[in-house]
Amino acid sequence: MGERRESYQEVRTSYLTAAESAVALLGDPAVAAAWDKPSALTEFSVAGLAGHLGHQLVRVDGLLAAEPTPGVEPIGLLEHYARSPWVEAGLDHEINVGIRRAGEQSAAAGPAALAATTAELLERQRATLPAAPADRVLDLPSGWSLLLDDFLMTRMMELVVHSDDLAASVGVETPALPARVVDPVVDLLARLAVHRHGATAVIRTLSRAERAPATISAF
Repeated sequence: MGERRESYQEVRTSYLTAAESAVALLGDPAVAAAWDKPSALTEFSVAGLAGHLGHQLVRVDGLLAAEPTPGVEPIGLLEHYARSPWVEAGLDHEINVGIRRAGEQSAAAGPAALAATTAELLERQRATLPAAPADRVLDLPSGWSLLLDDFLMTRMMELVVHSDDLAASVGVETPALPARVVDPVVDLLARLAVHRHGATAVIRTLSRAERAPATISAF
């Protein structure tokens, strides 16, 4: 039991580290200066991308506040991504259009308000996450459930990936994060890439450039 507790608290600490870094990036003056410009992520404005980044904390807060449905069995991480239609949907698919629209809505009050809101959420989550039970289950709007710490892993990946997108969009360095954040994100992306493209494609890309496929992107 002690081993499990250390494991789940480590996930929560790593998530909070990634969230703190994202909040700091959202408050960078370079983000406000580029607010209305196109971002490095196709079809996203800087504002919309910043809103999408900040929304990761909003999602955690909202799901934590909801009472879980008794007796519901959570699914695993890979099954979660296999069921999620956005993973392989095109840019013009209604799901991805909806994601971009939600990002713009999250950013509607402007850069200062977004940075302040996410900072408040971060402080609240610093108190609530360590106290949540190890077996806490979250019911997702998609119709299935995940363990809290698996969901935090999905948000940590989003925070890391989109922090890089936002930093590239506004001309600042990608935030440096510790191994306890980067390593599990790389592991998750690698597993998703294997699931999507097969082990051989991933192995070749990492070791044999002359036989590498065009892409092993996880998404």
